[in-house]
Amino acid sequence: MSKKFSSALVLLLLVCLLGGSFLPVVSGQTGATRTAQNAAILSTAEAILKETSELRELSILREVKSGAQSRSEIEQVIIKNLDSDTTPAEMYAAEIVLKAFGLAPPDFAYRSFLIKLLSEQVAGYYDPKARQFYLADWIELDGQKPVMAHELTHALQDQHFNLRRFEKWPNGDSDAELAARALIEGDATLAMTHYLTRHPMVALAFMRSSQDTPSEQFEKAPRAVRESLMFPYAEGSNWAAEVHDRGGWDMVSKAFKKLPQSTEQILHPEKYFAYERPVKVTLPNFRRALGPRWKRIDNDVSGEWGYYLVLDEYLKDAKWSKQAAAGWGGDRFVIYEGPRKSGVFLAQMTVWDTAADAQEFFDAYTRRTLKRLGDPSAVQSDTSKAEVRRNEWKDSAGPGAIELRGSRVVILEGVPAKTNVNELLKMIWQQPQSRTR
Repeated sequence: MSKKFSSALVLLLLVCLLGGSFLPVVSGQTGATRTAQNAAILSTAEAILKETSELRELSILREVKSGAQSRSEIEQVIIKNLDSDTTPAEMYAAEIVLKAFGLAPPDFAYRSFLIKLLSEQVAGYYDPKARQFYLADWIELDGQKPVMAHELTHALQDQHFNLRRFEKWPNGDSDAELAARALIEGDATLAMTHYLTRHPMVALAFMRSSQDTPSEQFEKAPRAVRESLMFPYAEGSNWAAEVHDRGGWDMVSKAFKKLPQSTEQILHPEKYFAYERPVKVTLPNFRRALGPRWKRIDNDVSGEWGYYLVLDEYLKDAKWSKQAAAGWGGDRFVIYEGPRKSGVFLAQMTVWDTAADAQEFFDAYTRRTLKRLGDPSAVQSDTSKAEVRRNEWKDSAGPGAIELRGSRVVILEGVPAKTNVNELLKMIWQQPQSRTR
């Protein structure tokens, strides 16, 4: 949903979503024990790196250092990366985005929860800055060879494609960032799958160890957080498999130069092959209408995946939600916060491939809003103009409206009491927009 949201979720390059043996934490570990453990990891990693290099068809350009870290050490890495990669303002904005879209409860504390979630789920990670692979020291080594194959694929990616270039993604296009993350993780997950296919007994050990994976924090996570955390691995591996089927590992490697530009291209690989570019959407500065004390706190792209999450949070019908989000052509949303945090205003402009796609999204979003408000009489339709469809509603957060014109849909939520909805809509529709896909 936002750059802060998506990048923080893929902070470490492997979260144990596909399994992991989480054994009791080894306490009181001596220096000799740690040294022996690191030596075992290094020896195993060397062998797996060589095999992964062969499987992935990427040569080894330099040695990859390997080691173990305790749960507390990994937690400190998570905190350090959060603090270095995201400012407090960005973290706050990510939390507000989730709440404004109705994807998290009002009392949800994003940063503290994210730390607990990642500390629970991380089995190992590759650090592009240190060029080193780390495995959690409470995990049985024999059951974690697939994790090592995944992470060492990241090391090979880094050597050939420079993963650090993905660390500072431009603000305001996190849908494209999530697509790039899906390339990185999908590639590594597909390589791990090939490794598992070659070693069926390792696969069985991996599956057995996965049964002990703790999931308390993962189960507590808001659905949008949980599913966006899984997206680069699950959808990314499906996409990488399609690319591999078409052009082998060479085509997967070339994707690091010709990046997927949207989650739409990940969800529909044929749109990547056609390189169907997203429409660039712009929104006006609303401070003139809202008042000078209103502050813009986020400005980003939801993308097809984001709108699927927004719709299905309330529709609870994955097939319908996916169908309504498909046909996405481009979008932009902006969030403003009132003085002394007195309110949150959300404006969205969406562009669809056809008028029929726009109509389908308009209907689905209206239905989603009814579900969210829980009041069938809250939404009123305005049919005064034949070429325009508009629905309006009243909410404790402020009035809202959704308007359809051709292949574009505009949405306003949390409109301040003294602000005119018609004026806001006029500002958006008069904003110059790209006309090409």
